[in-house]
Amino acid sequence: MYKGRCVYPGSFDPVTLGHVDLIERAAKLYDEVIVAVLNNPDKNGKFSIEMRLSMLGKACAHIHNVRIDSFGGLLVDYLRKAEASIVLRGLRAVMDFENEFRMAQVNRQIAPGIETLFMMTSPAYAYVSSSAVRQIAAFGGDITTLVPQVIITDIQNAYADAST
Repeated sequence: MYKGRCVYPGSFDPVTLGHVDLIERAAKLYDEVIVAVLNNPDKNGKFSIEMRLSMLGKACAHIHNVRIDSFGGLLVDYLRKAEASIVLRGLRAVMDFENEFRMAQVNRQIAPGIETLFMMTSPAYAYVSSSAVRQIAAFGGDITTLVPQVIITDIQNAYADAST
């Protein structure tokens, strides 16, 4: 196990089983994993920041060394505030790597002490994305194999409320 903490940033709109898999695996490596929801005012997610934090809290309740938080602004500033130097990023495909590699290089340029840990998504979740969950849920499809059981009702209710 590595000492210290890592930060797993993202939109988590909503959290998926792929996200939880990465969080569980990182929690075995670090003393603390901070799952940080990016509050980007330029993006309108389906779920509010508060709802995303709630769903993450439910989905990660079984992992003792995980803290759920949110942030706005630069990720490197958040890492400094959180006293963390590792960014956790999941990779599903080559396209993910290209985008994440670029962001890791920029972060390292503006904050040389920041390292990025890339973890490959487990094969069972390589096709799962928040956008796919949103699209399936919007049409009333079955999302039970894509998201944690404890948040299915939250997601279904959000789409039911939107249609009324």
